[in-house]
Amino acid sequence: MSDCIFCKIINGESPARVVYHDKLVTAFHDLHPAAPVHILVVPNRHIDSLNELTPEDESVVGHMFIVAGQLAKEQGIHEDGYRCIINTGAHGGQTIFHLHLHLIGGGRMKYPMG
Repeated sequence: MSDCIFCKIINGESPARVVYHDKLVTAFHDLHPAAPVHILVVPNRHIDSLNELTPEDESVVGHMFIVAGQLAKEQGIHEDGYRCIINTGAHGGQTIFHLHLHLIGGGRMKYPMG
């Protein structure tokens, strides 16, 4: 997707504070953090949202969560706790239509969200 900001970040065409990259996913700091630690983990292949996943995507989605756990440990938030959130669709709060997981932590989270 030539106009997708996350695709541009993955391809090195747009700047970002990338903290992880491999053949399946890229992770970078959110430009508008909701907490002291707010990292996005995105698949390198463009997938609009959870609604477009197929059984073939199982390994990449699982890998997104494995990477999120690793990053939580690296960021020092794994012991106190953190959230992993995937917003889907406009009513679910998705604003960029490239599947992404929010890793959020570094302070007490409000519950319910909002």
